[in-house]
Amino acid sequence: MSELTLGALYGAVTLVVMFSGMPIAFALGVVATAFMYFFMPPSSLDTITQNVYEEMASITLLSIPLFILKGAAIGKSPAGKDLYSAIHTWMHKIPGGLGIANVFACALFAAMAGSSPATCSAIGSAGIPEMRKRGYSPGFAAGIIAAGGTLGILLPPSITMILYAVAAEQSLGRLFLAGIGPGILLVVLFAGYAVYRARKEYRMALDIYQKGGEKSAYLEDEHFTLREKVEMLPRVLPFIVLLIGVMVALYGGFATPSETAGLGALLALALLAVIYGVWKPKDLSPILGSSIKESTMLLLIIGMSLLYSYVMSYLHISQSAAAWVVSLHLSKWVLLAVILLMVIVFGFFLPPVSIILMTAPIILPPLREAGFDLIWFGIVMTVVMEMGLIHPPVGLNIFVIKNIAPDIPLKDVVWGVFPFLLLMVLAVLLLCVFPSIATGLPDMIMGAK
Repeated sequence: MSELTLGALYGAVTLVVMFSGMPIAFALGVVATAFMYFFMPPSSLDTITQNVYEEMASITLLSIPLFILKGAAIGKSPAGKDLYSAIHTWMHKIPGGLGIANVFACALFAAMAGSSPATCSAIGSAGIPEMRKRGYSPGFAAGIIAAGGTLGILLPPSITMILYAVAAEQSLGRLFLAGIGPGILLVVLFAGYAVYRARKEYRMALDIYQKGGEKSAYLEDEHFTLREKVEMLPRVLPFIVLLIGVMVALYGGFATPSETAGLGALLALALLAVIYGVWKPKDLSPILGSSIKESTMLLLIIGMSLLYSYVMSYLHISQSAAAWVVSLHLSKWVLLAVILLMVIVFGFFLPPVSIILMTAPIILPPLREAGFDLIWFGIVMTVVMEMGLIHPPVGLNIFVIKNIAPDIPLKDVVWGVFPFLLLMVLAVLLLCVFPSIATGLPDMIMGAK
């Protein structure tokens, strides 16, 4: 059997098994094991556990469960609601300030938690009811939280970037720094749209009221005294200090990524104990239980994805696919467009973790051959995978929003996130035209590569 035929069979069997409803980790493991049995030496089956262990024996991967613990500690506490309330209190006078407050709260929470679903859940549970109470349309309220939650895999610390750094053999610190500029870009684009949409809905509400209709909550004016504003800060500032401290420890060379993750997790738990009184075993149980479940699920997917990639490499499927792509002699930007389109299609069905580990052996060699900076590409790929979190049919963040606000029709949620998908496409184009948005900060701090 030719390598091309074998590769096509490998991909087809993978799709069939995944569409059977089997969990992703088990699907990848079953396909990899089956192809080892039929197309590799019999002794290879005896090395499955050894291969998985060796592939996962990376000190960088150790940071994943620690960052998950940090995110769970913050996500399972009232920190998200307090953060949102503080930003809203200070920004309510700005047109569309409530929408901007949600974007900023999502960005800050994402930078502390590193998880898109956790960001959606923590900020959305407070933000969506408040926006709807103040007259924002359900679709817009859902869309801005779903889109803001995607910042969790772009702003450091990002579990997705940790995996990309391992797969692409790139500096994790440089990759984290490269995510800050594009993260800020998306925050600005989302906030700008929030202002535009809020003004549009305000004018519509005013027009209806002037014509004798019901007065919308949009038209109500809120007031917060300086004392109320100041009183919101003490519960939020410690977490901001935690975020800054973790970043200083990492980029100041005081700690490795894994040590930084452990430090952040311990400090987050300490802050919960001091600020919210969360220290008893019954209070910590949901946090630790959630961390164990998510870490186990994620590491199982990582392990099976790495085994899947190992089989692809052993059978020369990935090398042949990469060589075939190079042999097409596509222009640099056409190659990039084709690869990103493939990532978008995979995003219909797979989480970012699986996409990175399954595609890295195939797409990275042609990109390196074409002269692309793999740090820059990692950021572009992350933004594209963010789109997968908010577009059907999977759209993990969409279903998180449905869980938070079950009364909002799925159709409204999908249409609510659509403008943000377009803004992400714009961000990718800007990154292609101005790559220094991603590469400028790491080059300035860590020196040019």
